[in-house]
Amino acid sequence: MQVILAQPRGFCAGVERAIEIVERALALYGPPVYVRHEIVHNGHVVERLRAKGVRFVDEVDEVPPGGVTIFSAHGVSTSVDEAARARGLHIIDATCPLVARVHLEGARYSRQGRDVVLIGHAGHAEVEGTLGRLKGPVHLVGSVEDVAGLEVSDPGRVAYITQTTLSIDDTRSIIEALKARFPAIVGPDTNDICYATQNRQRAVLSLAPLVDLVLVVGAANSSNSNRLREIAQDAGVPAHLIDDASALDPAWLEGVSSVGVTAGASAPEDLVQEVLAALSRLTMLRVMTLPGIEETLRFRLPAELEAAGPGPLPRHRSDMPIRHEDLNRK
Repeated sequence: MQVILAQPRGFCAGVERAIEIVERALALYGPPVYVRHEIVHNGHVVERLRAKGVRFVDEVDEVPPGGVTIFSAHGVSTSVDEAARARGLHIIDATCPLVARVHLEGARYSRQGRDVVLIGHAGHAEVEGTLGRLKGPVHLVGSVEDVAGLEVSDPGRVAYITQTTLSIDDTRSIIEALKARFPAIVGPDTNDICYATQNRQRAVLSLAPLVDLVLVVGAANSSNSNRLREIAQDAGVPAHLIDDASALDPAWLEGVSSVGVTAGASAPEDLVQEVLAALSRLTMLRVMTLPGIEETLRFRLPAELEAAGPGPLPRHRSDMPIRHEDLNRK
């Protein structure tokens, strides 16, 4: 069986940064370190950090006064930030810098007196955080149909921002509907879809026509992982989102001669390798990696961790070597 790996796939720079923040905080301050919500949407990452002494909490009032408290990569609302400071917590913000940029853009539009339309999925942690950062009127839309029902203060003063992990195509269609309804609307086009999300989506678009089946490694609550599966399916290829190798169903491989494998931005590369190992136990594999963008971006850490850190930690992204030679050992 031919296996084609998407490039890029897996961890993005924002996820790398968030995990490194937690690991360095553990090294600097010692356990326990408290993290509000999942640091990133992947249960394996969460459990590995929990084993090192991280305590995940739903709200900051579960953290004892003075506790080292990390905000997840998805960002938090102003009220959460204020509640943490009121409790005297030692706050370390692991919000992805690209999400923080969306917060700043939304705040700027609010200061201009505009109604802000946030394109995103209701209930997602990033969306909840962004909604809670804006002081003026803000409206959440998740589809073209939602745009028709919008009621704004002044149709001539409307702006939009977007959740960073959406599908480019879905976002573009909603933006077009907004522009048709509010011709004077301002916004960043699709630039707020983060570079890593775009790169992974384009890689799947290149991968899908070459294979009979696409496997996306990622968690069910990972927005960007779900979009990757949807993009493959929309391209006409059966696709499954799997948390890890244990979710692989051999029945999916019946009549299949080529499989494409990718991973969401919060899925560790070792989970991809475990899927390849599981496939190799079912059949002989020929593995290749599709040519694609090599991501080298690295975001700076918070100053207290950058200065006191132990040096670069091991990378987890798809630039880790794939042990192709091991996969064909029977």
